[in-house]
Amino acid sequence: MTQPILKARNLVKRYGRVTALDHCDFELMPGEILAVIGDNGAGKSTLIKALSGAVIPDEGTVELDGKPIRFQSPIDAREAGIETVYQTLAMSPALSIADNMFMGRELRKPGWRGQILRQLDRARMEAMAREKLNELGLMTIQNINQAVETLSGGQRQGVAVARAAAFGSKVIILDEPTAALGVKESRRVLELIQDVRSRGIPIILISHNMPHVFEVADRIHVHRLGKRLCVIDPKQHEMSDAVAYMTGAKDPDPALNAA
Repeated sequence: MTQPILKARNLVKRYGRVTALDHCDFELMPGEILAVIGDNGAGKSTLIKALSGAVIPDEGTVELDGKPIRFQSPIDAREAGIETVYQTLAMSPALSIADNMFMGRELRKPGWRGQILRQLDRARMEAMAREKLNELGLMTIQNINQAVETLSGGQRQGVAVARAAAFGSKVIILDEPTAALGVKESRRVLELIQDVRSRGIPIILISHNMPHVFEVADRIHVHRLGKRLCVIDPKQHEMSDAVAYMTGAKDPDPALNAA
């Protein structure tokens, strides 16, 4: 049986008297798109933050490629190959596309100019940024040096996904990637997600958009009251079933809580 690339067991996170994660389990299999759905306040964001290093769980274990990990910050997760695209995109609008893609991991010029003068190798960063955008079919972006604030919402989301795909060697987490987009731009982002998956990188997709979830997801993790309620196959369940599970209107078969 294939082993999960990312696995969590009994994750607990409390904020005072509020329990955001209540002995939560999680598995992401290699090469899959796993959707995480749940009502507002279910604990989805806390789960994702615990997996991406933004939150340190009070209890529980996380494994990456079968090895125990304990991230102290998002930088630790990035270094381990886990990239996260947050709903806010975490981009600097006034900076160029290339600068945003390499923010926090800028390339220095070789030799003493990079080591002593700390000069940036802008030509190499621009070439790599253009290559990554072209790989994902983002040909509508003509100038790699244009400011991100001049891009459309879909193009900005595309740059954020391209950045994650460029550096996320193990796992990519996408938080509501189509929430603020129109129909056409949402379609392009869904195509980008499938393009990234075709390169063998597994994706965690957090979304409230059920049609999008059922279109691209291989499995659906239903989150309720701080824990995993069940895992369902979108080919064997209806959207109404997923909504009923996450709102508590219907109880799933206990066997569905297995990965």
